Amino acid sequence: MNSQQQYDDAMFDYSRGDYDSAIAKLRSLLARDAECFDAQLSLGMAYYRKGDYAAAIAEGKKAESMRPKDQLVHTNLSLCYMKAGDKVSAEHHGLQARIAGWREDPDAKRVTDGDPDLQLAKPKPPAAPPPEKFPDMPWKKKPPLGGGPAR
Repeated sequence: MNSQQQYDDAMFDYSRGDYDSAIAKLRSLLARDAECFDAQLSLGMAYYRKGDYAAAIAEGKKAESMRPKDQLVHTNLSLCYMKAGDKVSAEHHGLQARIAGWREDPDAKRVTDGDPDLQLAKPKPPAAPPPEKFPDMPWKKKPPLGGGPAR
């Protein structure tokens, strides 16, 4: 079984709520391929779902060491710290997630690359300038109804 299949099996167990099985499969995958970022990140979230926030934070820190500027890493760590009761660290990682979202990684391959249906909307061209002089207002030139001023 290759790494992708093992990861998919672990994620299937995770999606069914079988976190212990997912953790075992992710640990096995990481023993074979310690650089598998997705497995490391998912392992932290499996512990989070189990309620073991200390282990979730420890695994999240390992994912952070692999990709220190990844938005999802900091989002997950913020969640874990909040559940663990460490509001200061949760806010720190929440801010780091926001900053990571602002960054533009020029090397990152985006889902929208190459698919014209998923491209961002282009800005609309500027509207025509307003006319220099407004047209006459014909409704102001009509006499009042009834032939004279109202009493």
